Amino acid sequence: MSPDKHQGRRGLLGGLAAMTLGATVAPGVAVYTALPAKSAAGGASDKVRWGLLVDSNKCARDCTACIAACGEEHGLGGTGRPASDAQWIRKLNLHDPETGKDHALPVMCQHCAEPPCVDVCPTGASFKRADGIVLVDRHTCIGCRYCMMACPYKARSFIHEALTDQKPQAPRGKGTVEGCSFCVHRVDAGKQPACVEACRRSGHGAMTFGDLRDPDSEVSRALGEKASVRIRADLGLDPAVHYQGLPG
Repeated sequence: MSPDKHQGRRGLLGGLAAMTLGATVAPGVAVYTALPAKSAAGGASDKVRWGLLVDSNKCARDCTACIAACGEEHGLGGTGRPASDAQWIRKLNLHDPETGKDHALPVMCQHCAEPPCVDVCPTGASFKRADGIVLVDRHTCIGCRYCMMACPYKARSFIHEALTDQKPQAPRGKGTVEGCSFCVHRVDAGKQPACVEACRRSGHGAMTFGDLRDPDSEVSRALGEKASVRIRADLGLDPAVHYQGLPG
């Protein structure tokens, strides 16, 4: 995408976000003011940028440990909780016709440096922390779903059903949008995201999480060892999720 086209796209998205008095965004829902997007929360520092590396050569096609761990950590369904169609993380199976090789990889919110979901949000509910983690504030989300339409990764889900037995670290709400948070509550406590820990427990070790701005971090060292790609890097969104072992 050329710089001119990229700026044009950002201008269009910015125009959607700058909605004014009485603008209707969904049946029965009107936005009366546009709030500025948040840029930081919880004492997050811009000296850090959290990121994830997935090695598709290590990701087993039939393994769903990361998905199960995400669901358990955030109460997305399972024992004692209603089923949910939320997908904070999903597995894709890709086939390379040139080499005949199959690739399995998890896809979630890519935590872009230039997140389109933040651009289009009329209330500031979608926001990016100073450390790069992209989140949704359920208190200000009006369920317009503009962020779902803007996300090229299909990484946001809308909550249709009433919820019970929620996890205290992952408050959710009917009529709002949600997506992968990099397990921000765990990261702020100095821990790894649940999917990363589960992948290591499974013995595959396909996921590495850490500070992309620290050259000595495990994820930075792994990125320096061999080439990686990012999904739809041509959009200029600067995703924080990198993939190794995929065709360039």
